[in-house]
Amino acid sequence: MILIEALPAFTDNYLWLLQDPASQRCAVVDPGDAAPVLAWLSAHPGWQLSDILITHHHPDHVGGVLQLQAQTGARVVGPARETIPGRDVALKDGDVIQVLGLDLQVIDVPGHTLGHIAYYQAAAEPRLFCGDTLFAGGCGRIFEGTPAQMHDSLQRLAALPGNTLVYCTHEYTLSNLRFAQAVEPHNPAIAERLTSVTALRAAGHISLPSTLALEHATNPFLRVSEPAVKQQAEAHDQCHHADALAVFTSLRSWKNSF
Repeated sequence: MILIEALPAFTDNYLWLLQDPASQRCAVVDPGDAAPVLAWLSAHPGWQLSDILITHHHPDHVGGVLQLQAQTGARVVGPARETIPGRDVALKDGDVIQVLGLDLQVIDVPGHTLGHIAYYQAAAEPRLFCGDTLFAGGCGRIFEGTPAQMHDSLQRLAALPGNTLVYCTHEYTLSNLRFAQAVEPHNPAIAERLTSVTALRAAGHISLPSTLALEHATNPFLRVSEPAVKQQAEAHDQCHHADALAVFTSLRSWKNSF
């Protein structure tokens, strides 16, 4: 059985450490900093870091790769369309990579960056490692791609099973839910989630992983076809939005300055 632990880094990053107790091997997703991983390995003698999985090239996701690779010999896998330090395996949409005995499907999700990928494990309890594309209650900023690309990427992820566990890489949930409530002030699921996450964070707990079902109920960027969301976006912009992409574009712009 694979265990998953969040290693905090910087101010709000999570490095997801996948652990296989049977083999004492582990893998890490997006190690922007080597120190938390090396500290974990030091506290767990006998364990080997076998794989480093990268979703995109931003420094807070790849900054620790070369040090970890040099000290552990771990294999580095990452998107083919981006420059990833130390990359051993270049991955494209539809590829399947085996890590700790898990088959992880590669999904292209451009928008935040042009070559961003996500890793999806299809199982009874599916898992999604989505970097900075889908967040709990929100989505990533669009730095290199277009709103259409990000919207399409989110729609691809939204089509996965509702019980999929969502492992994103930042603790942005509270601020995302405050925005979600501004978009849908009368959505009880958002109000309930905001109360729950506020309590979790006050107690020092993380808000992740989420599930896709919860995102469908509370994440405005997955709810752009909902009449209430469209109405609020149009009220904010004081203009008509012809389709879901226009609503998404409006929400992303609104969130940038929220």
